[in-house]
Amino acid sequence: MTQSEAYFAAADLGATSGRVILGVLSEGRMTLSEVRRFETPSFSADGHLFWDADRLTAELVAGFNAAIEQSGGALASIGIDTWGVDYGRFTAAGEMLEQPFNYRDSRTDGVPQEVFGRIPAEELYRRCGLQVMPFNTIFQYVSQADDPRWDEVDVVLLLPDLLGFRLTGRRAAEVTIASTTGLLDVASRQWSAETCSDLATAYGLPLPRILPDLVEPGTIVGETTALSQPVPLVAVGGHDTASAVVSVPAENDRFAFISSGTWSLVGLELDQPVLTAESQTANFTNELGVDGTVRYLKNVMGLWVLTETMRGWDAAGTPQQLLPLLAAATDEPAMACVVDMNDERLLPPGDMPARLAAMATETGQTLPSHPAGIARVIVDSLALAYRRAIRDACRMADKQIEVVHIVGGGCQNSLLCQLTADATGLPVVAGPAEGTALGNLLVQARAMGHLTGGLTELRKVARDSSELVTYFPSVDANPEAWGAAERRAYGA
Repeated sequence: MTQSEAYFAAADLGATSGRVILGVLSEGRMTLSEVRRFETPSFSADGHLFWDADRLTAELVAGFNAAIEQSGGALASIGIDTWGVDYGRFTAAGEMLEQPFNYRDSRTDGVPQEVFGRIPAEELYRRCGLQVMPFNTIFQYVSQADDPRWDEVDVVLLLPDLLGFRLTGRRAAEVTIASTTGLLDVASRQWSAETCSDLATAYGLPLPRILPDLVEPGTIVGETTALSQPVPLVAVGGHDTASAVVSVPAENDRFAFISSGTWSLVGLELDQPVLTAESQTANFTNELGVDGTVRYLKNVMGLWVLTETMRGWDAAGTPQQLLPLLAAATDEPAMACVVDMNDERLLPPGDMPARLAAMATETGQTLPSHPAGIARVIVDSLALAYRRAIRDACRMADKQIEVVHIVGGGCQNSLLCQLTADATGLPVVAGPAEGTALGNLLVQARAMGHLTGGLTELRKVARDSSELVTYFPSVDANPEAWGAAERRAYGA
């Protein structure tokens, strides 16, 4: 590791907001500062939901140029991470056929069941190990199978690769983001020839022709041509959870992680995927991580439910402020009402309290009618989902853990962190809040020769760079009460 300062910039794009973060590495610590923040641009047209990739590109150009300026022109590299599954289709001339569909669009409703009628779900899981979510890329492709413009498509690029292509002109598919598609063989870390052949035969999709070459995190893709000066683009953990897990400040491998934000990604870091029938039935996913690892996890709906609830209150003229709302929720009765946070009804935008009320009624419960009570139901239910996911992951992977690490914006929710400790019976280490950006920056720094070693060494830098808070299970935490709540919410 060099002792002089080195500058890197991370674009970390979430489904609700994005940011460009400048990282300064000095004396084994990475200092982060936000140089640009923006709402993730999306829009509706012709009854569908889309992302505005043109505005996203403009925001990144502005953010990276600001980072170049703040670094005094000394920016060593840039890296981009985003959510998974969504993509853009490009012609050979580099033109995008349409803006990328938003994964919350309804066009994939019912598609998984249709696909499984042709390609057995068990076979797909054996190959890709992917949790069935209606918006997985494989189902998005099938929903567009009748589009005659596939003949015009030269390459399909997932969002971080799409944005990288627009900044550099280089096409690549980073493996951690590719592992969210359902088209990757998770054991070999290569595109699945079997799955591509099956989809080509069943739906006429031009696979594997349209898939770009795969690269591992840490690959230098090329230099930018769209910024104020050329800067190397490093393929980091392009899936934001892959970057977040790099920043987990663990001292050994006996940990569970929760990457907490719009979504909560709850699981373990493993050396090999878990592709058993039990794992498939439990709907766990095997996504690829940095340095040959596998992120064995469950997608939980996450803080999206609270955010969308608050947006609805705003629209109705009864706005709530987050911190006072959570403070009031702390005083609400514990586990008075709990629901299944993996219910697909919570996925699209809309009236969350009405959906939560319906779910509560179905399980013989009553949703509170006041904001603090509703917020407590959401947070209790999230902690319950974390408890269930961590327990199931440890059993199916045959792994024992000692601590739960929460990274991302949700680690600042002290009520959620404490309830997670109570629900799991394990200490919870909260931080870093900008874990995804930090992991992005650490992979860049190593790729550019400013850090050395594996994940152990990168995580030491993460610990040294972060302010961490540890939550221990409350003395009055009652495992039996959490078990009873789980039976109410999940009916088992």
